[in-house]
Amino acid sequence: MFPYKISYIMKKTSEHSSNTTESVDDRVSRLEKEKAELELQLKWYRDQFSLMQKKKFGTSSEKTDERFEQGSLFNESEKEQDAAEEEPTVEAITYERKKKRKARKDLTENLYTETVTYTLPVEDQVCSCCNGELHIMKTQVKDELEIIPAEVKVKRYETTIYSCRHCERTGTRNPIVKAPSPERPFPGSLASPSIVSYMINQKFVQGVPLYRQEQEFKRMDVPISRQTMSNWIIEASEQMLEPIWDLMIRILTSLDVLHADETTVQVLKEDGKEAAAKSYMWLYRSGSHDVPIVIYDYQPGRASKYPRRFLEGFTGYLHVDGYGGYHALKPKVELVGCWAHARRKFFDAVQTLPDDRDSTTSAAKKGLNAIDELYRIEREIQNEYKTPEEFYEARKERIEPPLEAFSAWVESMKPKILSKSLLGKAVIYASNQMEHLRTFLKDGRLAIDNNRAERSIKPFVIGRKNWIFSNTPRGAKSSSIIYSMIETAKENQLKPQAYLNYLFENLPSSKQSEMEQFLPWSDSLPRMIFVSLKIDNPSIENPHLH
Repeated sequence: MFPYKISYIMKKTSEHSSNTTESVDDRVSRLEKEKAELELQLKWYRDQFSLMQKKKFGTSSEKTDERFEQGSLFNESEKEQDAAEEEPTVEAITYERKKKRKARKDLTENLYTETVTYTLPVEDQVCSCCNGELHIMKTQVKDELEIIPAEVKVKRYETTIYSCRHCERTGTRNPIVKAPSPERPFPGSLASPSIVSYMINQKFVQGVPLYRQEQEFKRMDVPISRQTMSNWIIEASEQMLEPIWDLMIRILTSLDVLHADETTVQVLKEDGKEAAAKSYMWLYRSGSHDVPIVIYDYQPGRASKYPRRFLEGFTGYLHVDGYGGYHALKPKVELVGCWAHARRKFFDAVQTLPDDRDSTTSAAKKGLNAIDELYRIEREIQNEYKTPEEFYEARKERIEPPLEAFSAWVESMKPKILSKSLLGKAVIYASNQMEHLRTFLKDGRLAIDNNRAERSIKPFVIGRKNWIFSNTPRGAKSSSIIYSMIETAKENQLKPQAYLNYLFENLPSSKQSEMEQFLPWSDSLPRMIFVSLKIDNPSIENPHLH
């Protein structure tokens, strides 16, 4: 905020006006200075109001307006010139007939098909003209999608126990034999793997809070309270999912390229904190060249000690935004800056430009175009090359020169801007983060931004709008474990509910040393829990395994 408030300036003006010893020139100079400060403050408030209006009522997309697109700011036009390109002399128009997609087949080919056949009775299979026998000419087929609503039933397990009548009569020995039966995941409870995985899927994938699930179960004549559902979910996460979560963390921190992000979460009953205080859900995930692993980690604050503790054994590159708490990880961890964050600040500055001003000439638009040019080159490199080594060489040759030109432009703009304006914030952010914004040029496996982490944390942010808060830290940690399992399963092309049901069914009878076979990318997982894979096709494998 600006250091002077309007009321304060008006008060000082009144005090100075009563001072008769002040010279006219000094007073004029002072009033002009105060007027300039008020104009700057008014412009700042106008920018904030304009940005708020556009965020509230405008599109949320940050796509650049094509009307004002002017290509690269720092590249000469000769760079795009190609002498070998032939000048078109005759306009050629070609037509390509598009094949109709078999949408219905694509929609139904992976679904179980129940066939209902209509035939004539044998006595009616006679020609009405000559009384000859009719034969099947063809079959008319019509497919419909039918949904089976959820229903709750009781599955009763009866285990027979045997004893010897002779021994019972003689009283010498009485051996009792119990029929073998698999160990159930929730002993002494009505909970089953299917109902717990259903509740988890409803809340953490579909965003249906427990109180709404409670109402739905009542309509199904099953009065399960939300407290009971919460107990089942927390017990499932602690007893069965947490060991796999711990193993996934150990594998994740053994990699050398990660992404990180954090967002707020409200926990009502947390020791030493008010109910309205903010806690944080931290996210860590693997890069694009490793097996997909997404880990959520609940912590009561945003201090640097939390990522430092989580990443204690990690060395390598970490993609982050501009939050200073990650700097405590250096020098063991090298931070990779996010160009999307830098671009967003220039985009906000462009959004506040008056409608009657040509935005193509503004400094904010020049900065935005420069970053867009880096993204354009990066897309071309990603399309043209395949290996990290090729990415590294192409970036050094094609992205580094315009990036350094942008860096020099940013430094030249710093003395010319108002630091508290939106443009000023964009320029200062880019200047302060430039060391980290350059890091992605050092390794072809690194990304130009941290959008990978932002996409992974988005399901939690969307779900938070539905369930709003966690009641206890235990519940918040349970949420972090479940979100980790679900998002990692989704990235490995698994059906979350089917995967969780498989875990709950099989983990109770498995040893700790066998946990690796239950990881979301394991080749031991059954095919029926994969997305869009036919059960009867043995050749289909997890695309991430090899």
